[in-house]
Amino acid sequence: MSIATNIYEINRRISSAALRVGRDPATIRLVAASKTWPAEGVTEAAEAGQLIFGENYVQELLAKALHVKEPIEWHFIGALQSNKVKQLAGVVSLIHSVDRLSLAEEIEKQWGKLGELCNVLVEVNLSGEETKSGTSSAEAARLVREVARLPHLRIRGLMTMPQFFDQPEEARLSFRSLRELSEIITAENIPNVEMDELSMGMSGDFEVAVEEGATLVRVGTAIFGYR
Repeated sequence: MSIATNIYEINRRISSAALRVGRDPATIRLVAASKTWPAEGVTEAAEAGQLIFGENYVQELLAKALHVKEPIEWHFIGALQSNKVKQLAGVVSLIHSVDRLSLAEEIEKQWGKLGELCNVLVEVNLSGEETKSGTSSAEAARLVREVARLPHLRIRGLMTMPQFFDQPEEARLSFRSLRELSEIITAENIPNVEMDELSMGMSGDFEVAVEEGATLVRVGTAIFGYR
């Protein structure tokens, strides 16, 4: 199937999942995870109506941003090294993967130079896997409070990448845990913090994520095919 057909089908499945649990499908946005796919693939997806693209590697994102002429929005969704932040300043509209104060402070420094605000999500490692980035659920609220003091950052919500499961249903508890953590943080009424966004769910489990409250689903393989 074509990229355009895949995007149509994924959006149809997102809408169906939302309606099953009484959610408005318009509150969920598809992030096309375009890691390792060429700029031509991004352009093809954009021409099919896809608006948001998520990249994992800074240099790859910058190279594609130079070549893609369609009016799209770039998100950074991978593990981010502090020494690469400068290159992203002014290019991305949302960073999904803030997992430590030192990274947030570097984002503050670089966006501060531009006099602009950077929207960020705090990444939470719910599975406890050492191979995954993210603060722990126990430390998430503390990190949110610390990052919220930085004037050029706006926390918009949380992100997680759960443990891989063969069956999508097995990821439900992780998605529900992130939503519940978001609700706990919301109840603290921390200044400069909004818990509007939950970035969770990928090609194999995005429908379950939508049922549990995802507002951003990061889908790559189901759009572009296997790499």
